[in-house]
Amino acid sequence: MGKKKGRAKKASKLNNKLEDAEINKAPHTFVFPRGHVGSNVQQLAMDMRRVMEPFTASKLKVRKKNVLKDFVAVAGPLGVTHFISFSKTTSGVNMRLARLPKGPTLHFKVLKYSLSKDVVSSVKKPKTSQGQYRTAPLLVLNEFKTKDSKTTDINSVNPQKLCATMLQNMFPSINIHKVNLNHVQRCVLFNNVEDNRIEFRHYNIAVKPIGMSRRMKKIVTQRNIPNLGKLADISDYLTNHGDGSASESEPELDDQTNEVELPQKMVGAGNMKSHQSAIRLTELGPRLMLELFKIEEGMHEGEVLFHSFIEKTEEEKKLLEKSRQKKKSDKEMRKKQQEMNIQRKEDEKKKNKEKSIAGMKRKLKDEEQEDDDVQYYRDEVGAEPDEDLAPPKKVFRKMRPKNDKPKIKTDKFKGAKGNSQNFKKNFKTLSKNTNVKKFPSKKVKVGMKRNRK
Repeated sequence: MGKKKGRAKKASKLNNKLEDAEINKAPHTFVFPRGHVGSNVQQLAMDMRRVMEPFTASKLKVRKKNVLKDFVAVAGPLGVTHFISFSKTTSGVNMRLARLPKGPTLHFKVLKYSLSKDVVSSVKKPKTSQGQYRTAPLLVLNEFKTKDSKTTDINSVNPQKLCATMLQNMFPSINIHKVNLNHVQRCVLFNNVEDNRIEFRHYNIAVKPIGMSRRMKKIVTQRNIPNLGKLADISDYLTNHGDGSASESEPELDDQTNEVELPQKMVGAGNMKSHQSAIRLTELGPRLMLELFKIEEGMHEGEVLFHSFIEKTEEEKKLLEKSRQKKKSDKEMRKKQQEMNIQRKEDEKKKNKEKSIAGMKRKLKDEEQEDDDVQYYRDEVGAEPDEDLAPPKKVFRKMRPKNDKPKIKTDKFKGAKGNSQNFKKNFKTLSKNTNVKKFPSKKVKVGMKRNRK
């Protein structure tokens, strides 16, 4: 038994390692709004996070002060490969797809959009499966022209081909021979309606058996035995001779387009291997109508590879390339200057440190030499050296603390600092011995002022 347990543990460890390797290879995304976008666009970004789960930061917090460089700095250690950002301008809502670390960046204009809550509320029977967001969705690309057009321009770019490859790299690849169909529970559709106009949809995938009557399917799928008290046999129920609780009037939605033969057993009653089943899609949202209008070479900065609104001549392209190269060279020069300044400051620190250490050593040698001279005189003469011959000793004065103020001697005859009784006695003795007049009272002072007036 011990050997079997040990083998099981080793097998589980190997499976965990393989799963970790697959998770690390899978592309990861950041979905976030940029700038002031409003509550609707923020909710749209949250819905896109749900679409990109589980390989996305579902609880990513964005502040107003955050710049694109902050996200790029965090994305490297976390293994993030793509950015999906939403922004809002006076003309409308924009969406950007960026590949890390060196681009390209695709700019889309959001012509129309619907949130997930609006889509789900419009569906009559919304369906969700348990754990459908634990695995990545299945990607479907429709009507994308991936073949390059025959053009004489070498630098021309096929925008649809580049967009298709970008979307494919955003989602993890699927191995057809090893995939488990129970893990494929969602589907993402990108449909190229017109030139550079893309329709986005998000669906839930459900598989149900076919090839049996509706009454039999109800018993198999729901597993609720109907009331057969009024029937002689269950065959009466299956041949539609019973009550009308399970009428056949409802239309059957399955046809040849969605009927498949299952290569493996799937979750759900009746979904057996090599049996016919129907695939049904239920929309989860959100919906987006996108228009591709710009492709950049780098991360939001670089040469414009494609633009649907602006066309530039070769001279303008050359001028832009020169200005871009100049900016790069200036940036490299500034970096070199900063590195030189940092090295110079470090060298100065080292020199000052060496000087201070040398001065401390010199001071210790002088003190040791003075002690050696006094000891040599004692050993040779056998007496203490005279004060004139001996080196003067350093006198250390006690520093007075800052808070302790010196005490001020107060006069006994001043009533402010002395005792009031002693002041009165001394004042009486003085008034007797000398011709000192008593101080006038307040009433007398007031009368004097009146007389002056």
